[in-house]
Amino acid sequence: MTIQQLSVFAENRFGTTLSVTEALGKAGIDIRALNVADSEGFGILRMIVDDTEKAKNVLDQEQCITSVAEVLGVYIPDSPGGLSEVLRILADHQVNIEYLYAFIVKSDVNACVVLRVRDNEEVEQILTEAGIKLVSREDIQGL
Repeated sequence: MTIQQLSVFAENRFGTTLSVTEALGKAGIDIRALNVADSEGFGILRMIVDDTEKAKNVLDQEQCITSVAEVLGVYIPDSPGGLSEVLRILADHQVNIEYLYAFIVKSDVNACVVLRVRDNEEVEQILTEAGIKLVSREDIQGL
């Protein structure tokens, strides 16, 4: 059960993130999570949005370089040590996490983490067997 992450590769210059978010906002696309990683010349905006296909089309029309990746969204207890519990399960299975970022959901008990790993199916099975609930595409649309 993966969710789609939209990545935008952009020149690291003033106003780039604004132009991306404005284009999405004008198209009625809701950003659920956003992570910006930069280097001196370029950056990557990684997003979870409510309509990935529409967002990609909008940004492609704006001459943005985009890609879509399948990632895992994981519900974690919104309490001290909640993330560590999930990371311990993955470490015990020798799973390397390429990157992760968190976002908040409308819930009193959970937060969410987006994980990029090499083998989504393997990690999905590991987490599911450990009783960890994964975020579905339907969950993202309902946030």
